[in-house]
Amino acid sequence: MDDKKSFLQMLATQLQEWDTEIDELKVKAHLAKADAKDELLKQIEELRAKKETAQKTLKQLQEAGDEAWDDIKTGLDRSWTELTGAFRSAMAKFKEEKK
Repeated sequence: MDDKKSFLQMLATQLQEWDTEIDELKVKAHLAKADAKDELLKQIEELRAKKETAQKTLKQLQEAGDEAWDDIKTGLDRSWTELTGAFRSAMAKFKEEKK
């Protein structure tokens, strides 16, 4: 049970960090060149949607009994992997824009 609690805390902390990063990216997008701005804002909205999906899965995991832990954790791991990849992709686009 401690593993579950630690895992949930780690995920909640990561979600908070991603919220902050999304907000920072949005500010940077508004400062970007007009032709890149729309694409960057679209990326940010996709990140928000993915983060919200991970947030919902985290809530399910928090409410789940021990018997559902493995099934929900597997789904959350997939969401987390996808969201992490999306963040890396968005960050790479922002770095390209700065060049």
